[in-house]
Amino acid sequence: MAKQVLTLNQISLKGLERLPRDCYEIASEFAHPDAILLRSHKLQAQDIPDSVLAIGRAGAGTNNIPVDECSKRGIPVFNSPGANANAVKELVAAGLLLGSRGVIEGIKYVDTLAGMTDKAEMNKVLEAHKKNFKGSELVGKTLGVVGLGAIGSMVAEMALTMGMEVVGYDPALSVEAAWRLSSQVRKADTLSALFARCDYISLHLPVLDSTRELVNAELLSAVRKGTVLLNFARQEIVHEESLVDALNGDKLRKYIADFPSPALIGRDDVILMPHIGASTDEAEDNCAIMAADQIRDFLEHGNITNSVNFPNLSLERVTGCRLSVTNENVPKILGSVLSILADENINVIDMLNKSREGIAYNLIDIECHVTDAVLDKMRSLEGVINVRLIGDCA
Repeated sequence: MAKQVLTLNQISLKGLERLPRDCYEIASEFAHPDAILLRSHKLQAQDIPDSVLAIGRAGAGTNNIPVDECSKRGIPVFNSPGANANAVKELVAAGLLLGSRGVIEGIKYVDTLAGMTDKAEMNKVLEAHKKNFKGSELVGKTLGVVGLGAIGSMVAEMALTMGMEVVGYDPALSVEAAWRLSSQVRKADTLSALFARCDYISLHLPVLDSTRELVNAELLSAVRKGTVLLNFARQEIVHEESLVDALNGDKLRKYIADFPSPALIGRDDVILMPHIGASTDEAEDNCAIMAADQIRDFLEHGNITNSVNFPNLSLERVTGCRLSVTNENVPKILGSVLSILADENINVIDMLNKSREGIAYNLIDIECHVTDAVLDKMRSLEGVINVRLIGDCA
């Protein structure tokens, strides 16, 4: 029977094409979908049907999804880290240039000359006023990059090619990200040290309890006068009142962000964009493709890649029958599951078990199909969240 995937936003056709129509039904309305694909739709816990096995976000942030509730129900939430990284990186480059040169001010001034018809006279006026829009070059300036993941590392590399000095800070830097990072990126020991030594600072962090309003009055007090702060990550990372105080006190020369706010609109020292960091055809295609591939691999094989609440786990199929078991991360549960299989004389061919915080996830390849009664025995075990039998996949 075809699996049903509910789409709650317009998803790129290139992504949906990754789900073969002979195996998947895709629509914006299903009563009992197997999975949900979305972008920015605000998903409430009560709106997730009991039938849902997985949720895919065609983008990096998952603050529009009730992840904790999904974990309790054994639903992995997938995202698409890095799929829109180049799009954001390019907009950061634009932000750096807008923050260093009087581009916007110059364009606005030229628009005031719309009534002039004498080209020679216009040239005289422009020559007389262009000094008002003089800026500075980025070469030799120092950029601080806070967060060195998929986007931050690309921003750092881009800045190096533009002739900037780059200082990075990321206490949670993964080994993979560290390998990806240029050796020319100098490391700051603390966030305040980075803020104190940079001409430009670019934020590339997710919204977590530890990062919400991370950029506050204390941190902004460390910046050198004239610093430009760029935020193409999340609005919640910056404490707005402290930001306004830093701008009013000339600690910050300019704030450039992808998140408009009533308190900031109309200021000459603020450049705001309408959340267009990932708004390119290529980024939307890449995010949708990644999310669809991950959903399909999970539904058909139980494999998990880029989940924000489950461990990454991938096991090559060796049989047509596979069990996926999600349980609380406590001792003896896997042993109890294996004992049930042994009591039924069901041989285990291969298996893999991993955990992440309070969740443990298991893939178990077995020689033959199990009955519903056996599955129910496993589901009745204390601490087991869900059990799924994955048969041969077309």
